Amino acid sequence: MSDTNTWQGVQDEVRRRIRARQWKPGDLIPNEADLATEFGCARTTVNRALRELAGAGLVERRRKSGTRVALHPVGKAVIEIPVIRQEIEAGGQRYGYALLTHGTARPPARVAYALGLGDAARTLHLSAIHLADGAPYVLEDRWINLAAVPQAEHHDFSRKSANEWLLETVPVARGELAISAQPCGPDEARALDVTEGTPLLTLERSTWGLDAPVTFVRLWHMPGHRIVSPIAG
Repeated sequence: MSDTNTWQGVQDEVRRRIRARQWKPGDLIPNEADLATEFGCARTTVNRALRELAGAGLVERRRKSGTRVALHPVGKAVIEIPVIRQEIEAGGQRYGYALLTHGTARPPARVAYALGLGDAARTLHLSAIHLADGAPYVLEDRWINLAAVPQAEHHDFSRKSANEWLLETVPVARGELAISAQPCGPDEARALDVTEGTPLLTLERSTWGLDAPVTFVRLWHMPGHRIVSPIAG
């Protein structure tokens, strides 16, 4: 049995029992109090482990009905928010960065909708180019909710990207990600040094802190970019 004094250990043991069919699809598993007694840990430890397993699609939790093994467990892709600098350096390339635009503005309708902001919301809008060995790697177009991150308004983003600064500064509670291939417009083509209309892998990501929406970012990747993600299951 795993070290069940931690939520990771409880999660591993519950996952093992599900995979070994000790608990079959549809089975009601013991309640949190009973599992805490069996594993010799706090009930909050069990609760955290089961929440993580529910997020991975292995169990289904219903208030007052307990926790059941999912009838159709599904693997879910776990996509971490990368620090672009580290991503480039991990590939053995020299990292470069340039801030292109920077200023406060009201968010456009697409951004306001994605973050659930009102028409009068104040945001910081900036765009930047990330370079690998001096060549364009990804174009970052970002809006930051100043009500959630007021210190961003006067921060100097010419030295460190908003991508890296936000990950260091604001805890991420949840997010939404859309991936598509889109033809780039003239501004994107100019920044990335490609022909206008070139289909590019585009990521649109909205993230929230514990209490408020934090940022919406659109990342335009160069042709040939790949995303590799583990599958939780």
